[in-house]
Amino acid sequence: MTDNIENKDVVETPVVSDMTAGEMLRNARTTGRRKREIQTISKQLCIREEFLEALENGDYKLIPEPVYILGFARNYAIELGLDPDEIIAKIKKEMATGADCATANDASDTSACAMPSIKEESWYKLMFVKSYQFLYQNWIWFVGAVVAIILIILGFVFFAAEDVTESSDVPVAEVIQVAENSDVYDGEPAYKQTVRERFGTDNREKARVILQATQESWVKVEDGRGKTVFSRVLVPGDVYYVPLGTKYKATFGNAGGVDVWVDGTLIPDVGANHTRVAGISLSPDNLLKLDKK
Repeated sequence: MTDNIENKDVVETPVVSDMTAGEMLRNARTTGRRKREIQTISKQLCIREEFLEALENGDYKLIPEPVYILGFARNYAIELGLDPDEIIAKIKKEMATGADCATANDASDTSACAMPSIKEESWYKLMFVKSYQFLYQNWIWFVGAVVAIILIILGFVFFAAEDVTESSDVPVAEVIQVAENSDVYDGEPAYKQTVRERFGTDNREKARVILQATQESWVKVEDGRGKTVFSRVLVPGDVYYVPLGTKYKATFGNAGGVDVWVDGTLIPDVGANHTRVAGISLSPDNLLKLDKK
């Protein structure tokens, strides 16, 4: 009687330790309260569906290299709540080949059948797989970071180019001086000659010094570095607007044939007719001093 009762209490259940690694994975995925689809897990782990199916079917040849098999299996086991070391050990044993494995008596001794460890089996390939999965899951952040870096670089280049363009025309000290000077002349003087042609019109709105030829004369203007900014034979009526600044100098081939206007005021001739005069400072303050002598 007692034997019969004891026999009724015995229920046959599958022995997990006798399952293959694939059977354990499939059983964990398809039984219990949390049944899951391979498609869902594939998206979460960033592992192709056919590779997960190959793991469950024990068809490991469908996965390119052993290190990928072990890496995928470990992640799959963790996701399903299984012991990843047990799954890895089973897969190594299933994949092992050779006479030593075939004659192994102790089922718990897998050292003769074991595949090389992950570190010995091209660990860098496993790192590549993990890196790919990480990038796949966080790609939007990487794209955003790259776009932000590009925008920062473009903004820096734009503003740097703008600063260089502005500072290349007039020294910074001169710009500050002009900004503080409320007497900057912005009108046209009462020329003696009817204007024939205008030169240096980019400087017209801010020029304090204006040259007009009353006779044919060669005129050359240089900046503070000795670079020629204007050189031309002016005929009567031609006007040249001198760039704003204090370091410009002029050479007149016919000094008496050029009128020099400063803030609308005509200053005395800087030389006689048909006389070449060089090194004439075109600083407004210096020219106005000549007018007072």
